[in-house]
Amino acid sequence: MAGKLITTGLVLAITAGTAFPQDKGGARRPGMVLSSPDFQDGGIIPDKFTAVVPNQPSPKLEWSNAPMDTVSFALIVHDPDNAMRRNPEDTLHWLVFNIPGTARALEGGQPATPKLPDGMLQGKNARGTTGYIGPANPAINPYHHYDWELYALDINLPLGPDATRAEVLKAMEGHAIGKAVIQCRFRMPPDK
Repeated sequence: MAGKLITTGLVLAITAGTAFPQDKGGARRPGMVLSSPDFQDGGIIPDKFTAVVPNQPSPKLEWSNAPMDTVSFALIVHDPDNAMRRNPEDTLHWLVFNIPGTARALEGGQPATPKLPDGMLQGKNARGTTGYIGPANPAINPYHHYDWELYALDINLPLGPDATRAEVLKAMEGHAIGKAVIQCRFRMPPDK
């Protein structure tokens, strides 16, 4: 539950302060935008990125309009619908942090290793393992939602590989300077 409260605090702080960030000259510019060439925001994620297939790859992500002072990014992919199933926590599907501040994409098919190229690290997911877990069979409704949250940070997080979401969120406190979110839905194929 504590992790959920911290996330809410980060969302409120970022939403209030960076909807239209200013550059060093004081001009307003659009907020950060996250997208994927593999699925549309609000659309259904293709089966190849879900638990429908074994060893599913992570999709590619792309972003723009990051704040100028960004040192690193953190990605949190989670299933908010799971919290409605008598479970106070939602399900963490992927956690990547210390993505370089100069990056504008995270390639698809990331390996399930704690350390990635360029100093990127992956934390522990809901299974207690490292790497991406694709959306799975929704027990609550036929269209389950998955949020992909990208945070721009003014530091590299002082954490090692295999950090938990609670540890990442705690280290992010006071350092999030931008946020972008996309959402996808999972639909169980009719023959399953």
